[in-house]
Amino acid sequence: MMNKSIRDHGVTIGFMPPGKNNTLTDVQGVKVGHHTLSEGSQQTGVTAILPHGRNLFREKLIASSHIINGFGKTTGTIQLNELGTLETPIVLTNTFGVGAAFDAVVDYTLKNNPEIGRETGTVNPVIGECNDMWLNDIRERSVQKEHITEALDNADVDFEEGCVGAGTGMLCYSMKGGIGSASRIVELAAGEFTVGVLTLTNFGKLSDLLIDGNPFGQQLKEKILSKEDEKDRGSVMVIIATDLPVSERQLNRILKRSVTGLSRTGSIIGNGSGEVVIGFSTANEIPHEKSDTPLTLRMIHEEDMDQAFRAVGEAAEEAVLESLVKATPIIGRDGHERPTLTDLLETHNLSL
Repeated sequence: MMNKSIRDHGVTIGFMPPGKNNTLTDVQGVKVGHHTLSEGSQQTGVTAILPHGRNLFREKLIASSHIINGFGKTTGTIQLNELGTLETPIVLTNTFGVGAAFDAVVDYTLKNNPEIGRETGTVNPVIGECNDMWLNDIRERSVQKEHITEALDNADVDFEEGCVGAGTGMLCYSMKGGIGSASRIVELAAGEFTVGVLTLTNFGKLSDLLIDGNPFGQQLKEKILSKEDEKDRGSVMVIIATDLPVSERQLNRILKRSVTGLSRTGSIIGNGSGEVVIGFSTANEIPHEKSDTPLTLRMIHEEDMDQAFRAVGEAAEEAVLESLVKATPIIGRDGHERPTLTDLLETHNLSL
């Protein structure tokens, strides 16, 4: 049975209303798929984000990335920031799965675009990662191309959170982490828009954990952890989707504000924590083929940006907490395991 959401625990983050499902896919057209590898020392997987259901290479989207702390091994972000467009799905996996994910996304794109490498250039796969070596035997390099393909093929509006896909072997605040997601509705004079966030959480130590501003981690620290257990083994990938009509510059400004949500959960952005944000807007499509007339792009006024800033901070904060409360127990490499927040609440008769 799926664990309760953070709202089911009586915790409401922020002031803005969530979208219908309170997930990344509240942004129309966005889908998420997983492939999970969970057996013995193999505790890893793949999570794929499809920004729209058409040919993304030919109908690109405004996109950007922001590096909060660069201890990471992403691909595609240099071109993403140079050109300001996304032309492939975004795939998340473990550190040593990046190569397989790159190859799989190339294959996925070549299949529907025979002109690549012939009449036009190549393609820019966007891949993100976190290091799951505590629970997963990362040296086995279990993630293969077919696992990425399956995650892409089974992407849907409804998707699981917690210990699934790329989140299978991840840790967060010294407990079990994984995939979390949330969304916010932005109401402007120009209309109603959505900001969605998905997090792959693998960062933080328990004593720093804040839940809606309360130092909850301090309450748990002495009950369950030794000093060695409380190392920040760190990293987080933050994926942001929105249907707000924004320029690449405006989108980048929005991505930067996700750090407020991470910090409100207690993150200090540790030295070894690769903290990378990748985002896109579905409001403007950029055709691959050049036309004879200038492109016309829609964008909101700068005075409306504060609403988007608040939305992404609230959604990022809630997405991190969702990854914690929806995590399930896993015993991985060499018998390693970490408690889940839900189990700790039950064991110690605590409430959030």
